[in-house]
Amino acid sequence: MEPAFDVTEVFAPASPEFVADPYPAYARLRAAGRVHHYAPTGQWLVPHHADVAALLRDRRLGRTYLHRFSHEEFGRTPPPAAHEPFHTLNDHGMLDLEAPTHTRIRRLVSKAFTPRTVEQLRPYVEELADRLVRELVADGGGDLAARVAEPLPVAVIAEMLGIPESDRPLLRPWSAAICGMYELKPSEETAARAVRASLEFTAYLRELIAVRRKEPGEDLISGLIAAYEDGRSLSEQEMISTCVLLLNAGHEATVNATVNGWYALFRDPAQLAALRADPVGLVPGAVEELLRYDTPLQLFERWVLDDIEIDGVTVPRGAELALLFGAANHDPAVFARPAELDLTRRDNPHVSFSAGIHYCIGAPLARMELASSLRALLRRAPRLTLASEPRRTPGFVIRGLQELLVEP
Repeated sequence: MEPAFDVTEVFAPASPEFVADPYPAYARLRAAGRVHHYAPTGQWLVPHHADVAALLRDRRLGRTYLHRFSHEEFGRTPPPAAHEPFHTLNDHGMLDLEAPTHTRIRRLVSKAFTPRTVEQLRPYVEELADRLVRELVADGGGDLAARVAEPLPVAVIAEMLGIPESDRPLLRPWSAAICGMYELKPSEETAARAVRASLEFTAYLRELIAVRRKEPGEDLISGLIAAYEDGRSLSEQEMISTCVLLLNAGHEATVNATVNGWYALFRDPAQLAALRADPVGLVPGAVEELLRYDTPLQLFERWVLDDIEIDGVTVPRGAELALLFGAANHDPAVFARPAELDLTRRDNPHVSFSAGIHYCIGAPLARMELASSLRALLRRAPRLTLASEPRRTPGFVIRGLQELLVEP
């Protein structure tokens, strides 16, 4: 690593210029080394695909450390007491647990969230995508994010969970408020919003679970209530946290992959023309390439549970790794011409759905939703154009657009 290299001059997540296009900065990070200490957050940045892919599977790392250490033993300050409702909700979900608790919960959730369950949703997903696009076209265009990208995955997860249609408008605001806590160094205002949303969402799901216990249905919540293994079921908090995780993870990535993907296509007319000419042949690969090209989740964190060494650098127990998914997905060691959008790319081992035990359980559903909305837009709006330059959402970790105005 070059002694004169200043990470803070390159990695600047608070900078609008960096947020607009972080990929040149990632190239500089990769060229300068395999791991970099970032003083503002105390994290170690990992920008290479090989390292990110390996570390996602490394059991010396964890999404939590509380299964082995107290906050004090790990050299960390406990979160403020005022944030407790958020952490109770967040810390009982699969994404922030490690074995054996993670193994038990994932196995139980998998019994309810089966490939057959997902496949049964296909007619609903395709019909809804088609209807949303038809309505957008009939209105002469509008915001693709608000009219198609957001309502599709939210409605699908709500349908799976059995949430009544009248209550579904509550979900996206709750989810957005909670996901604000996943940014680097969230503000107290962001934390307060997340706490309120956590309390409200928890109370809502507690009531819905009570109803489903008395009147089970064909929905996922009823399936979670019924799931048993070795005489043990999910606790109420585990069920609540699982439902929130499925909603947050199940729509944030899909929403942002949709708008990021279409914005990328509008900026590359040749690739968009090729997709329009052969949607049947190109849509499956296009979904993977759009997920790689402008990654909806740019960073994923892991705690170092036991000292590890990366390229001769010892990263000690108690440290936190920031695995840069966006940088890994543009690593020229793995992807030929990574800065180019190539919908015919065959070898595409992107890490947008993570890897290892925390690989996204909803990846098949997300792929189905992305493909369905792509096909519907290509079919119903074959001359779709960008109406105005969009603005990026201010956060860095969750990469998306505030709106994407289009004309059919």
